[in-house]
Amino acid sequence: MPSPSAEDTSVHQEPPVVRPTDQDEVAAAGSELFGGRVGHWARLGDGPFTPVRVVALVMIGMFALGMVQKIPCYEWAWFRGATSQYTHACYSDIPHLFLGRGFADGLVPYFDRLSGDMQYLEYPVLTGVFMQVAAWLTLTPDSDPIQQREQMYWMVNAGMLMICAVVIAVCTVRTQRRRPWDGLMVALAPAFVLTATINWDLLAVALTAAAMLMWSRGRVLAFGILIGLATAAKLYPVLLLGPLLVLCWRAGRWREFGTTLLGAGAAWLVVNLPVMIFAPEGWRKFYTFSQERPIDFGSFWLIITQRTGKPIDVETVNTASVVLMVVFCAGIAGLALSAARRPRFAQLAFLVVAAFILTNKVYSPQYVLWLIPLAVLARPRWRDFLIWQACEVMYFLGIWSYLAYTSGGDKHQGLPQEGYQVAIALHLLGTLYLCALVVRDVLQPEKDLVRADGSDDPSGGVLDGAPDTFVLAPEARQSGHAARTDGPQVEWGAVPTRNG
Repeated sequence: MPSPSAEDTSVHQEPPVVRPTDQDEVAAAGSELFGGRVGHWARLGDGPFTPVRVVALVMIGMFALGMVQKIPCYEWAWFRGATSQYTHACYSDIPHLFLGRGFADGLVPYFDRLSGDMQYLEYPVLTGVFMQVAAWLTLTPDSDPIQQREQMYWMVNAGMLMICAVVIAVCTVRTQRRRPWDGLMVALAPAFVLTATINWDLLAVALTAAAMLMWSRGRVLAFGILIGLATAAKLYPVLLLGPLLVLCWRAGRWREFGTTLLGAGAAWLVVNLPVMIFAPEGWRKFYTFSQERPIDFGSFWLIITQRTGKPIDVETVNTASVVLMVVFCAGIAGLALSAARRPRFAQLAFLVVAAFILTNKVYSPQYVLWLIPLAVLARPRWRDFLIWQACEVMYFLGIWSYLAYTSGGDKHQGLPQEGYQVAIALHLLGTLYLCALVVRDVLQPEKDLVRADGSDDPSGGVLDGAPDTFVLAPEARQSGHAARTDGPQVEWGAVPTRNG
């Protein structure tokens, strides 16, 4: 048989790996620290320093720096009153809850009742399992001083959370296969380093990142199972099913969405059902605590109450938050169904999680971890990512300074109430800024770096290149498929085919 021509074989070749230094001026400027931009003939991905290995090593190094930042607390500040851990900005829930939630006494989460008002562990079941496993691995004898046991518990959790951090970074690299170096944005995110060991959120973030990877490879059932497990660790991952529903509706992929929903529900039940049956009161604690929790740090609701001097009833805040979230989700759904080009899954996933964070009655500083991998997949542009991260770092410093001010007695070291409100506003504005840019990319897809080479949704799995079957605006319907191009000149009204 005759050998295929160069023209025929080029159609089936994998597109080249995107070099961020060719697209992003901030990445290009930063590369000067390491010798400048990658040359035209460089063999990217060859040799020992593949993107996955480099990003994983950078993540380990940055995570270790985050642990170093906690040294003042590890050595003494966690155990000498509240103010010191705030002035050193090294607070963590982990050592305090080792004692406060009964792990130091060998109590079983959800089954054994705690002393005090909390009664039961107020975390989802899979996070409780994670905490219990860490307690089992804390091999210090009960005769040791409680301070040493708390230190060891934090260290064990830090090691387990580092594994989660590496999983997040590697999954982000592999999800966006043609843009693997974007994973460095996750590894180098300042807010990631500072907040990684405050709480156990990285477990849910790692499962969600793995789910996004599975979806990008078309493994629909695996995506659903991982989302179900992530929801069993933290509530926010279930929100990703909303934008997926809208995108599958537009593309007519109902079977895939049904499989996802079935996998998510089954995985969530497998984790939760035993505790629901044998320890119903302990299982309900997370949900009742979330409902009964008053307005807390980091939310715009707190600014309102502090500025007006009038408290807002918990039920009123719960209702208002749900209404606002529904309004945001309706807007995101409208955007997805009426945009001239179907948005990418990562874009809508980022928007819906950001909407939840913006409308919630509490914003703990580690919640930024939920958004970082999604932000990198949704809009991999260094300048805007770093602007947002700067706002989050300011909030991180602001909350600890404010707590130092309020807990320091007459010394008043730290940030007064008005200054803390500025820190909250910076967090809110930074998140809204990134949301606005993602929305602009949806409405003007020619500005989306991921689509600059003519791609549709490279991490979109079964949605990548799928024609529309339902749109709100008839003029937005995508007709036919356009061939992939070699450059950014793309027919934006059409969907390119998947090559390779």
